[in-house]
Amino acid sequence: MAFIIDGKKIAAEMKEELKTKVEWMKKQGKEVTLAVIQVGKDPASSVYVGNKKKACEYIGIKSLAYELEEATTEEELLKLVEELNAKDEVNGILVQLPLPGHINENKVINTISSKKDVDGFHPESVGALSIGQPGFLSCTPAGIIELLKRSNIEIEGKECVVVGRSNIVGKPMALLLLRENGTVTVCHSKTKDLKEITKRADILIAAIGKPKFITKEFVKEGAVVIDVGIHRDENNKLCGDVDFDQVEPIASAITPVPGGVGPMTITMLMNNCVESVLL
Repeated sequence: MAFIIDGKKIAAEMKEELKTKVEWMKKQGKEVTLAVIQVGKDPASSVYVGNKKKACEYIGIKSLAYELEEATTEEELLKLVEELNAKDEVNGILVQLPLPGHINENKVINTISSKKDVDGFHPESVGALSIGQPGFLSCTPAGIIELLKRSNIEIEGKECVVVGRSNIVGKPMALLLLRENGTVTVCHSKTKDLKEITKRADILIAAIGKPKFITKEFVKEGAVVIDVGIHRDENNKLCGDVDFDQVEPIASAITPVPGGVGPMTITMLMNNCVESVLL
């Protein structure tokens, strides 16, 4: 039986730590303010934005909500971002993705000041991570590192395999594991003999975006398995990139879906907001 890595519990512990930190900062006269911009009414985005507002309220972070029409032009959105960049009282800016098709996401990300880039997507943030300089970390990979550390799972010297190479998860995940002295392999859709590579992993991170893709044939006995995916299966039940029922009996530790990686993403966003005042 694998140890179940409880993301809800670890996220709750971190939120309490952040709440205490924010209370202390307020006594020093420092307020933390996050501006959240949503364009259109994508249902999943609305849920995420709602969860971010709740987390801000709980921790004591002031949140400013900008809910824009789907028809908002790229120019109008960039103008709002520039205005928020210029406001000293705003510490973090988050533009909820995905954006409508007529808006260039990269242009928007690049316009957010790197000092307020609490999502960790700005090229300067990514560059700082790649050369080991201080800066904002991409929230999901940073959350996975916290899950491992707070579950007393050693990364140093371990063979780590990341399945997926997205800018939001796969690439920053590999860099963070390297920073913790893991030996890292990144796999993707063009990787040959994928099973042979994943079966070497002491720590396997599945961020491939395919439901239940990672079965027991991909996993070494005793591996730690982190599942980044979130999907609905044929019974409309939430599942991840890993076939949990198959893999759990042979893993030493595993994250469930839901309740594993998911809760950590918003917690790390809150952590970045707090750090934005201290950076």
